[in-house]
Amino acid sequence: MLRPRGWPEAAAAVPAAGLLIAVGAVDPAPAWHEVRELLPVVGFLAAVLVLAELCADDGLFTAAGDAVARACRGEPQRLLAGVFAVAALVTAVLSLDATVVLLTPVIIATAARAGAKARPHLYATAHLANSGSLLLPVSNLTNLLAFTAAGVSFTRFAALMALPWLLSVGIEYAVFRRYFAADLAVREHPPEANEPPSVPVFTLVVLGLTLIGFAVTSLGGVNPAWAALAGALVLGVRALRRRRATVRGLVAAAGPLFCLFVLALGVVVKAVVDNGLSDAADHVLPDGDGLIALLGVAALSAVLANLINNLPAVLALLPLAETGGAGPVLAVLIGVNLGPNLTYAGSLATLLWRRVLHDHGTDASLRTFTRLGLLTVPPTLIASTVALWAGLRVTGG
Repeated sequence: MLRPRGWPEAAAAVPAAGLLIAVGAVDPAPAWHEVRELLPVVGFLAAVLVLAELCADDGLFTAAGDAVARACRGEPQRLLAGVFAVAALVTAVLSLDATVVLLTPVIIATAARAGAKARPHLYATAHLANSGSLLLPVSNLTNLLAFTAAGVSFTRFAALMALPWLLSVGIEYAVFRRYFAADLAVREHPPEANEPPSVPVFTLVVLGLTLIGFAVTSLGGVNPAWAALAGALVLGVRALRRRRATVRGLVAAAGPLFCLFVLALGVVVKAVVDNGLSDAADHVLPDGDGLIALLGVAALSAVLANLINNLPAVLALLPLAETGGAGPVLAVLIGVNLGPNLTYAGSLATLLWRRVLHDHGTDASLRTFTRLGLLTVPPTLIASTVALWAGLRVTGG
């Protein structure tokens, strides 16, 4: 939560991991094994981050924002619906980082151009960066970890999480419409007319083919990270040839320091799990894949995410949950993805969202964020877990 002098997260995680190895809290061999297990996941994350950055550079998010502004016709309620749709899809396809870092500034500009108050739409990007990330393995780093632990295909993961995703987004929208009714009833000025930006057709085609590649590679037993890498390479080579990107810029877009942070955090969590957290969590984590058990797993995961952040929470809980099969693993995922909408500290994405708002001359209210969390987290958590349980029963999983 605190970044002295703007230092990256890795500046804390890497020394912490080294210290824990040095004092014997975790042996070098298990630590290296944990790093090797995380490497494919981190590689997938890096490829998706580059893909999202290239889509933004080609104007995909700007074109989407303009389309939403035109479709709303100056009606703030219609704008909110459009923001929900775009943010949920961007999060699902290009990860929550794309929604927080790349889409949020576009939404600020879109609301101003449409004459609507920005407040409802900005909180929507924060919430949908978390709740909108249930659908696909690529939507969130926690999803990539759960995808590996659940042992399901890309298409089965999406099939099981489709209804939880739809319900969580729908419930969020209903709450936002009611909570921000006063803001949505006001139009600050008539919509501004402007020349619509060109739609990046080539980028859209590559993105669509990449999504198809995720499913095809997964069905063929190949790591879907190769599909993400292929999409990033196609757009990256094109951008380099047009001199719209540099190799250094593409490497920076992959977030190497954040990837290093994730690997080091895996070692830190491994040490904590091996020295007591595993036993403590094992005593309270419900067994089985019945409805009550899944609700308990999701609730515990949500609480732990708000206490220690969702990434350490999922790293700590997955080794315990995966012995019960796909059901408990995906219930953990529901908890660590929806739970963080309750507190700033629950998700790295929310912390990053606050920083993006600050950089663009606005800020968030802790009181408003907490109230929205209290109104949305319990119903989305329950509805999504019940939908997961039903999906598992219908498909025999």
